[in-house]
Amino acid sequence: MKQVAVVGTGLMGGPMARSLARAGFTVTAWNRDRAKAQALGNGIAVADTSVEAVEGADAVIVMLSSGPVCEEVLFGPSGAAHKMSPGALLIVMSSIGQHEAEAMARLAGELGLRWIDAPVSGGTPAAEAGTLSIMAGGAASDVDAAWPIFDAMGRVTLVGPAGAGALTKLVNQVVVATTIVSISEAMLLAQAGGANPCRVREALLGGFAASRILDLHGARMIENDYAPGGPAKYQIKDTRAARAVADRLGLDLPALNLADQLFTDLVAHGGGDLDHSALFLELLRRNGLPVPGTLLHH
Repeated sequence: MKQVAVVGTGLMGGPMARSLARAGFTVTAWNRDRAKAQALGNGIAVADTSVEAVEGADAVIVMLSSGPVCEEVLFGPSGAAHKMSPGALLIVMSSIGQHEAEAMARLAGELGLRWIDAPVSGGTPAAEAGTLSIMAGGAASDVDAAWPIFDAMGRVTLVGPAGAGALTKLVNQVVVATTIVSISEAMLLAQAGGANPCRVREALLGGFAASRILDLHGARMIENDYAPGGPAKYQIKDTRAARAVADRLGLDLPALNLADQLFTDLVAHGGGDLDHSALFLELLRRNGLPVPGTLLHH
């Protein structure tokens, strides 16, 4: 299994494609913005269309912005999945809804394709380092077959059948979103109370409150660095999808509901293209405190 197509080479898909090329795979990439695919280097071929990218590939990695976009590109009237080789692996690594993954898995099966929903966690730093956490839903035999591909990008865990990977990513995003809310509130409380936020973060990292989000996103809040790793507009896509699952299961998840509302407000006030750690700015705005620069409007 050497021929791999990567459909979608943005903030995450681009580094993932480079990891595959460095691992010795023959990679063909496609992106709607061709310049992003051309910038990959590493001997990666650039296709003019998604259909051209997938033809003859042993596996197709999809890293697009949402479930509906994945479905359109793969299974629309001129969708790329229709041109994939029978028995090829279709590995959707985008963050999509559980129902969306299950529906696309059925469509893939009807085309004779092997399906894995395999969203990731770790953000752009892990994508660039090849250390992503990969949550795979699908048949165990298919995940085993795809293991060399996953190994080039990070560490894979089979979490269940088709759709389980997508669900696990939503669970991950609940943790991420609610933790960002908690850390934003904590940093604001420290700042407003007269403590040095940098020293507060340092102290917390040595205790039970330590987390990767406090480490990385706490630093972003202190430094006012909101260049997007995970844009806020994609965070609400995930929180809304998680809420939809909760509603379907009859669950009341108040922390998730609050996080979803706060991120929705952040996007509504102009923060959609900022990193999701910019939720701190939304709390500043809510409290009538100065927002650095002109990042948000009131």
